[in-house]
Amino acid sequence: MTDQVEASGWAAELEAVGARIAPRFGRVEPRRRALAYLRGLLAPLERKNGWQLAEAAGDASPDSMQDFLARAHWDAEAVRDDLRRYVVEHLGAADAVLVLDETGFVKKGTKSCGVQRQYSGTAGRIENCQIGVFLTYASRHGHALIDRTLYLREPWAADRDRRAAAGVPETTRFAPALPLRIVV
Repeated sequence: MTDQVEASGWAAELEAVGARIAPRFGRVEPRRRALAYLRGLLAPLERKNGWQLAEAAGDASPDSMQDFLARAHWDAEAVRDDLRRYVVEHLGAADAVLVLDETGFVKKGTKSCGVQRQYSGTAGRIENCQIGVFLTYASRHGHALIDRTLYLREPWAADRDRRAAAGVPETTRFAPALPLRIVV
């Protein structure tokens, strides 16, 4: 019975998160799709690609999920900010830490934003890949992803035409990797 109570609590909390971010979506359809997308990300799926997320949402094909991700109008940074506030309210602790991690996404081709031959810790070698940088908030109450960005190496950041074709904002600039200083 405890598992059912816990699952009901999680479901209610997910609905609360959905209600919190709902104003960021202009219409009811993208609101519903956003909540279905979150449910899929939290589901115990082996892979979390378009097909599996769509199937978890009860869709016959990934078209609706892909349409939501590619064409729905919403402010990703505003949703991120809403979720950050939620995380602080529910997981906040004075001794919490921020965890910074980079992950390589091996890719074929050169059209995806940020793709080039570079070192990928995920692959353990130099590969054609993208590098994502992720920030997680962790406390004794739990942990949650609170920010993300795609790392653009200098050749990508300096190429205006390539950046424009990939939809990279003009304000995005190259930032060299900085050595981390770990304080214990």
